[in-house]
Amino acid sequence: MGSLSSPSEAPSKSKTLIDQSELRRLFDAQRQHLDHFFTRLDLSQAQAFAQALLDAPGAVFFTGVGKSGIVARKIASTLASLGFPRSAFLDPVDALHGDIGAVSPSDLIVLFSKSGASEELMRLVPCARARGAYLVSVTSSSSGKDQLSDACDLAVHLPVEREICPFDLAPVTSAAIQMVFGDTVAVALMAAKKLSRNEYAANHPAGRIGKSLIFRVKDVMKKQEELPICKEGDLIMDQLVELTSKGCGCLLVIDDDDHLIGTFTDGDLRRTLKASGEGIFKLTVGEMCNSDDQNNTPEEVLNDQIQHPRTINPDAMAVEAMQKMEAPPSPVQFLPVLDDQNTVIGIVTLHGLVSAGL
Repeated sequence: MGSLSSPSEAPSKSKTLIDQSELRRLFDAQRQHLDHFFTRLDLSQAQAFAQALLDAPGAVFFTGVGKSGIVARKIASTLASLGFPRSAFLDPVDALHGDIGAVSPSDLIVLFSKSGASEELMRLVPCARARGAYLVSVTSSSSGKDQLSDACDLAVHLPVEREICPFDLAPVTSAAIQMVFGDTVAVALMAAKKLSRNEYAANHPAGRIGKSLIFRVKDVMKKQEELPICKEGDLIMDQLVELTSKGCGCLLVIDDDDHLIGTFTDGDLRRTLKASGEGIFKLTVGEMCNSDDQNNTPEEVLNDQIQHPRTINPDAMAVEAMQKMEAPPSPVQFLPVLDDQNTVIGIVTLHGLVSAGL
């Protein structure tokens, strides 16, 4: 039987420490290498590359091997999120085993490679050309000339001074430059397409920005049988199940035409019970909503919110509902939703908005 190690037998922490001055030197070196790229990039090539993407009549495929492949996949994803629905990553190995069938003569293929001599990409070129695709190379060969560039219709050279890797081998600087180049071109395409904030949000419906620009109150409100509804003449004690079971923390008090009279919250119930004791059994919801206590204690100042609750229209933006809940003089946890005829059609709660990701 084995036994647990005692604390004294636990492995000791590494004695090797990161040298802060060395870390600073590496960051400074990386910045210098990036400056080298920025000052030597041929903007005419960058412009031609961006124009080719913008004018592509078909799909735009990005491909690469290793770290360049990871960058290619990321840039394809970025463009898709900016409204290029046919932007995709094409794995060069899978392409040679059938995926090349997705490529048509109207498509464009961008091939990322630091050396411009990746065997997988060189094997892909004749197959892609046979499909009639337009080929663009993005390379960083030291000479500025390489096999891949010579084989493509358009060549872009990304100047790389050296990798900050001590052996000048690990593609850490070159991959960063590829990413900076691709993402910067993507933003240039945003400007050229005049992509609006709402269009951008439409492509990110699951993100907080997208939700705040897309979701309306009617998309997140409770409605119909979910509503905690009661009438003015109902006894408070008869409505406890309605108050507690709908998960809204309140009752919406309506008249016979479904117009909002006021609200009654679980907090109001506690205050009424404290003030009235057994008398609460005889109080109607309307008597509580219409009470006009002049004691002016902090709790009783809230009576104005009971009689004149904040409300919102179903077509308002959901983020506006959240702002309205948080507005002075004090925050609230819900908003009744009224249509243009002042009819109660829903309720939106702070919990519901948070659950929706807003």
